[in-house]
Amino acid sequence: MTFSIVAADPTAGDRGVAVASKLPAVGAVVPWARAGAGAVATQAWANTDHGPKGLHLMEEGIAARQALDRLLLADKAQREHRQVGLVDARGRAATFTGERCEPWAGGVTGERFACQGNVLRGEEVVAAMAEGFRRAIGDLVDRLLQALTHWCASCAT
Repeated sequence: MTFSIVAADPTAGDRGVAVASKLPAVGAVVPWARAGAGAVATQAWANTDHGPKGLHLMEEGIAARQALDRLLLADKAQREHRQVGLVDARGRAATFTGERCEPWAGGVTGERFACQGNVLRGEEVVAAMAEGFRRAIGDLVDRLLQALTHWCASCAT
């Protein structure tokens, strides 16, 4: 089980990524962020090259969707095992879940964010994360944390 969110607040100049997982040391694999570029989450059979390469592309002004397309094009052999979310400095977001990711796996994008998860009980997890982010208030860091924890609260009701 791994789920993450990448998001941006262009007005404040903030970009970030938050992740939760059953895997130890997930912070060494999934989250990538750089001031002026954006944020990347790479998971499932994570390709850790997607983090720095995605940030470089977005730093060069490439939109998140086009950066993601380039990453996947260069990863033809294994892309169906990958899950990646990107948000650029302007808040444009994109997510991809390969067809060979463990069920349930998928993602959702919204204004200035992308949520993705795999080995989950269902799509309600990423939907609740997205809703939690949309409803959250405060700085981006607070909103990222609220997105991760919102799905737990929604399951209790």
